[in-house]
Amino acid sequence: MSGDLSQTNQLVDSFGRQVNYLRLSVTDRCNLRCTYCMAEEMTFLPKQQILSLEELRDVAAAFVALGVNKIRLTGGEPLIRQDILKLVGSLSRLSGLHELTMTSNGIMLPTMAQSLKEAGLSRINISIDSLRAERFKTLTRVGNLDQVLAGIQAATEAKFQRVKLNAVILAGFNDDEVLDLARFAIEREMDISFIEEMPLGEISSHQRATTQITSETIREQLSREFTLIDSAETTGGPSRYARVANTESKIGFISPLSNNFCSTCNRVRLTAEGRLLLCLGNEHSVDLRAVLRNYPGDSERLKETIVEAMDNKPERHYFDPEQVDIVRFMNMTGG
Repeated sequence: MSGDLSQTNQLVDSFGRQVNYLRLSVTDRCNLRCTYCMAEEMTFLPKQQILSLEELRDVAAAFVALGVNKIRLTGGEPLIRQDILKLVGSLSRLSGLHELTMTSNGIMLPTMAQSLKEAGLSRINISIDSLRAERFKTLTRVGNLDQVLAGIQAATEAKFQRVKLNAVILAGFNDDEVLDLARFAIEREMDISFIEEMPLGEISSHQRATTQITSETIREQLSREFTLIDSAETTGGPSRYARVANTESKIGFISPLSNNFCSTCNRVRLTAEGRLLLCLGNEHSVDLRAVLRNYPGDSERLKETIVEAMDNKPERHYFDPEQVDIVRFMNMTGG
């Protein structure tokens, strides 16, 4: 290694924010078609455009060498990626990586949760936007709620360090289930984060301007039943947490529209095709696949490209639910 890049904590952007968290998408494909995430008829990337397991591992190793200590595997649905257990195993052995996590829709967890735990996955987030079977199917277009509930149970039995739930709340669709979802998590001693919908990609299922609901409104609903105590705790992501009094659970609020979290942003995303996205709400990106394939095995060049990319990380995003400025869908962005 060259002198400078042999040191950790090299990923500092031009605003002084240190990047220590990588969200690594392993596929753009999914076994659901959630209305806020993608169009009903999707064209997915040809497989040769997707990073191989070896390329994913090389990128992850480069980031860890530069000071990243948390990696979250995302998609699409990461569990449909062939040999995902092999990737989890190789990443979990990276020296310097403190936490390897995943976001999943839970459908494949009944048969995979224990194997993921044994391979080295430490935490898992499971997306569940409704506890009503018909509504769940409407929101996901094809989903079976019972499969997700079974996946949550399997994750609990696998004894990950923590199982957390995520719910995207849409006014007029599932905002009447905020309390039910919170109760579901709290009864199981889980954390749950409520997420404002992000205007990524053109959709036809609903008008985002009419379904927007703020974290403040969601919190007001929760406060009718629970005593919420603001917490400085963090899991390294964008959630602002409140502890639920007299329980083991926290409730998180992810507010990309109403209360953006850009000033403390510590993360970047790598898409399944190898584009390093420097901001969720901007198109600033760097093609790491080109480096991987044009200079195979050149870890120094890869790290230098990553370090240089930090200068292009923007100060913040600007989301407008009435205007889609980012044409890529969430499944392309990486969870």
